Amino acid sequence: MTKDLEPRLMSGNQAVALAALHLGVSLGVGYPGTPSTEILENFSLFGGLAQWSPNEKVALEVGIGVAYSGARALVTMKHVGVNVAADPLFTVAYTGVPGGLVLISADDPGMGSSQNEQDNRRYAVAAGVMMLEPADAQESYDFLFEAFRLSEEWKLPVLFRMTTRVCHSRGIVRPRTASPQEEAPAFVRDPRTYVMIPGYARPAHKRLRQKLNDIQQWNESSALNEIHEGDSSLGIITAGVTYLHTREAAPEASVLKLGMTYPLPLETIRKFAASVDRCLVIEENDPYMVDAILAAGIPCEGKEEMYRFGELNIARVKHIIDGDHGDEAPPPPGKPPELCKGCPHRMAFAVMNKFNCIIAGDIGCYTLSVLPPFESLDTCVCMGASVGVGLGLRHALPDEEARRVISVIGDSTFVHSGLTGIVEMVYNPPKTGHVLVILDNGTTAMTGMQEHPGTGRALDHEQTGKLVFENVIRAMGVPNVHVVSRPQDFEALLRESLEKDELSVIILRKVCILAEPKLARYEAANKTTKD
Repeated sequence: MTKDLEPRLMSGNQAVALAALHLGVSLGVGYPGTPSTEILENFSLFGGLAQWSPNEKVALEVGIGVAYSGARALVTMKHVGVNVAADPLFTVAYTGVPGGLVLISADDPGMGSSQNEQDNRRYAVAAGVMMLEPADAQESYDFLFEAFRLSEEWKLPVLFRMTTRVCHSRGIVRPRTASPQEEAPAFVRDPRTYVMIPGYARPAHKRLRQKLNDIQQWNESSALNEIHEGDSSLGIITAGVTYLHTREAAPEASVLKLGMTYPLPLETIRKFAASVDRCLVIEENDPYMVDAILAAGIPCEGKEEMYRFGELNIARVKHIIDGDHGDEAPPPPGKPPELCKGCPHRMAFAVMNKFNCIIAGDIGCYTLSVLPPFESLDTCVCMGASVGVGLGLRHALPDEEARRVISVIGDSTFVHSGLTGIVEMVYNPPKTGHVLVILDNGTTAMTGMQEHPGTGRALDHEQTGKLVFENVIRAMGVPNVHVVSRPQDFEALLRESLEKDELSVIILRKVCILAEPKLARYEAANKTTKD
């Protein structure tokens, strides 16, 4: 056995990265977000070509371009990122792709690091794309091979749904022989396929639905779905990591484990349900499978509403099987999160509290300012929402109260979806003006110190083009743009800006204390390379 094929201990994210390397994926592209971040980082470390995009929509669009050339593209993001990427996702299902295109949605049941626990299995149904769900690290590796095979066979994108537990749990992975694509990339002009004007999109929609019907028939006998025969008194239908919980919680039960969960193999499910006395569907979050199975006229049971929230585990699966609907013991209290003690931006919230600001906040480290000791954030909806929400408050509140409203956003989030907020500020300015504070710490700190277009470094930390915030904002038409680093300067500028009926942006630029040593190494390495 060659060294490349030796078994190794890997997380699900690492297993996906290794599979992408062995598949000869031309480009891995995405936006960092827990629990998906390590996929592209490891793909790059293993020798693959990977890059961060400004946001998930752009990442998927780049991936679509790669796949239109006939090459293989892997696009990664967390579950809420698919909301941002949904626009191109729905249309690329119509156009199809000549090359392999796999979109990884890393869902977060229990909201370990997210603002919601949406169930992205609904996206496969809504967009009309195949969906695979691995249960562990080995399946994460193996299923990626199958995902690209299916994508290339049916010329459709594949939604590859992982969850936090699958992404981060480790297991032994046995690699297989590398299987890079044989044909060199080339673009073949076909406007009727790739240009979605209504006249071309209508037949494309019909082609998509026919493909999905054919894929469903294929899935009825697919090896991705497995039946583990056991006691016929209880049959359990499950998928993903809940399969592992189910096997431990009910080792004697008959189990239908689904690997492709859209389109569902309804006839296989029908036969399985008929072979057992009691058919129970066990799945995390939404009753996605049970709804579809019942809609097909197949008798089955789902879980109680209380088990829709948070991750499942062996104990919770046992309770579901036993029909236990009693109150669950609360988890043991942990240490509440807070802004790092040495964070250079802590003082900004003390200053904003001093002025009794109404703060429209955003996604990032600074979201933690809602907790003690600052308790300063008033709203947080999604990436980039701080600007729009702040503007809305300014438009609606009485003038004196409106002048207390400010928007606060981080540097990576500003690049992700704050730029369009600047456009809104300039185009529809409130009569009291508005104040936007950008907390620029020089990294994407919350997800593990990743780069972004404002750092001037690519995913591998090599130098690249840099987006200079103040230059862009001035060019967009904001009259008052300031860059500061000292607390006293920030306080004076904030006071002045709040008193004006004008648009102001204050960029508070102080490097994250945790990232500082890494950034110094990157700069030194880049300088050495130049010299």
